[in-house]
Parts: sequence; structure tokens; C-alpha cells
Amino acid sequence: MTQSTGPGPDLDPEDRKIITLARSARARNGVPEGAAVRDNTGRTYVAGTVDLPSLKLSALRTAVAMAVASGADSLEAAAVVSESTTVPDEDRAAVRDLGGDLTPVLLAGPDGVPRVTVQAG
Repeated sequence: MTQSTGPGPDLDPEDRKIITLARSARARNGVPEGAAVRDNTGRTYVAGTVDLPSLKLSALRTAVAMAVASGADSLEAAAVVSESTTVPDEDRAAVRDLGGDLTPVLLAGPDGVPRVTVQAG
């Protein structure tokens, strides 16, 4: 896993957008995580954590599933807003399946401030 810290003020506006969308999903739905992914055409897919008795999915895996179900065949970037300080391997694997090893996954805190960017691979 390649990792960099503090994406900094020069974060791409489209990446800031998916962080904002992920943060909004988390707040709106009152869930532990919000996530958003951007496909190769620029469409975004936003999701929150799914926690049902028979189905449990992280926000990021849910967003990837929504992208696939909507016909996306590649991802450009992903973002997660969470209290966590890491992106679980299972979440990065879902992004990697659709976007490839080099797809950036941005992790931000609940305040929307980016903490770290990792590659899916």
C-alpha cells in the first residue's frame, strides 16, 4: 500500500467535491462513515455505511457497488469520511477491483479535513 499524508491545499477540486459528498452522506444519514467514488466519466456515487442484521457494508464498498450497479467500468478516485485513521484492506480491494492499483483513496476526518491518501493497490 502506497501512502502519503496530508493531501494539502493543492487537493484537486474534484477530489474536494467527493470528500464533501462523503461528509454530507455521513451527516445526513447519521452513519459512522460516508463515501463517494468518481468514475472515469466524472459521475459520482455517494453512500453511507450499511448496517442491517443480514447485510453489513462499509460506506466505500457500498459506493463502489452503486457505481458497478449503475454501469461504471472504472474509477478515478474514492473518498471516505470516518473517525478511522486507516482505510481497511477490504475497502481498498473493492476500489482496486474497479479502478486498479493506482486509484487514489482519500481519507478525511468527520470535519472533512483530508488525513491521508492511499492507493487502492
